[in-house]
Amino acid sequence: MLKKSSLINFLAVFCCGIAMTSCSMFSGNQGQSRTTGWAFNDPERSYITVKEDWPQDIGPGLVPIEGGSFTMGATQENVYFEWNNTPRQITVSSFFMDECEISNLDYLEYVHWLELIYGKDLPDIAKNALPDTLVWRNAMAYNEPMVEAYFRHPAYRDYPVVGVSWVKARDYAIWRTDRVNEIRLIEAGKIYYDPDQNMDNNFSTDAYLAGNYKGQIDENGFTDVGDEEVVDRISMENGLLLPRYRLPTEAEWEYAALGLIGNNREGSIVERRTYPWNSLGLRAEDEEIRGQFIANFKRGAGDYMGIAGSRNDGFAFPAPIDSYLANDYGLYNMAGNVSEWVYDVYRPLSFQDFADMNAVRGNDGRIGTGTPSYADKIPNNNLDTINDISKDALYQKNFNDGDFKSGGTILEGGEMTPNYTEKMYDPDVTLISDRARVYKGGSWADGPYYLSPSVRRFLDEGKSTSTIGFRCAMNMIAPMNY
Repeated sequence: MLKKSSLINFLAVFCCGIAMTSCSMFSGNQGQSRTTGWAFNDPERSYITVKEDWPQDIGPGLVPIEGGSFTMGATQENVYFEWNNTPRQITVSSFFMDECEISNLDYLEYVHWLELIYGKDLPDIAKNALPDTLVWRNAMAYNEPMVEAYFRHPAYRDYPVVGVSWVKARDYAIWRTDRVNEIRLIEAGKIYYDPDQNMDNNFSTDAYLAGNYKGQIDENGFTDVGDEEVVDRISMENGLLLPRYRLPTEAEWEYAALGLIGNNREGSIVERRTYPWNSLGLRAEDEEIRGQFIANFKRGAGDYMGIAGSRNDGFAFPAPIDSYLANDYGLYNMAGNVSEWVYDVYRPLSFQDFADMNAVRGNDGRIGTGTPSYADKIPNNNLDTINDISKDALYQKNFNDGDFKSGGTILEGGEMTPNYTEKMYDPDVTLISDRARVYKGGSWADGPYYLSPSVRRFLDEGKSTSTIGFRCAMNMIAPMNY
């Protein structure tokens, strides 16, 4: 039996040994597998690529948003007496978000690329992506200069793009992801820029990861016709490719707009903001610009910019995307200028049925089990495809619109009582449907009430206005210190 002193010494040495082993196994040394002993990153054995250090790069245009818990929902009395935004506590994970709204120049780059790739064979693709410049036209106003010049004239290149529907904004985010990852691969020496890209062979992130994009690759791996075996193809494990750009969720947008990071005292929010700043006023309190308006909005009936020589916010229509003061996260124009599309499907009762972690309404038909959404499979009470759907899926939430459907009974042979497919919102009766998307924030044409990030409005995802723009977000893969 060990003596007490000997036992203490033994445990000390033993624990020290464990600590040293743990340090060597988990301190970031990724040269060798701790479970098999095989070397990582060995080109002779074509073994797995493991990054020794991986801080996620910040994508172009983005700033980090540190996540946390906050009270989502109304911060002021609803002037229309709507019951659609009861406050509730939720948590939002850390993510990235565009510092500014997407500008006309940003969107022109997208349209130009579509013209280069598809213009010869499918010109309608680029044409259909164009903003609707007629959103400026008003039967009782002379806005023709905006119709003719706002999108393309260089004077407006740094102004927020408008006339873009939710669908077009989503497609822009997809395109942006591919262009960012393409230039990252080019600058890393993994591919050469291919000037001959066309509608049948152009870079996309998904195609590249699947091995379907050939292009012009460096002499160590690929030929320009893609006949040789891939030996240096970047995979997800490499960490070089960035996650997808996307529209922010309603919860993310509201959280980022409020910018409550400056109101944290000992783990609690000491002041719940109405606007993206602490004051209830709409004028700057900073000494250098004290008294100036800090957002682009409509002050009152017929007053969009003030009087000559003493203007309110200085802009009758939208202002440049980096105008006015940024909020505590460094985001510009989270109140005023243009309202912004967010990802969510609109439901007036979202606050009654929500996840308190990364809340969102609508997941493009994906169900957790991988089963297709029954709402998509059984349109208009068509029960012909019921046998293709698992019975369990029938009782899950419709992730396409975030609603629970009325309960039905599954009969023998796979048939189902018709009441199960009843629509909670009938498009012939109400504007609320699976196509109704939320947009947030006030615009140049809105009064102060809409400057609050909590205010919710909605519009059909295929429609656009002169007051709605957008910005993108990106997932933060793991907690980082930025």
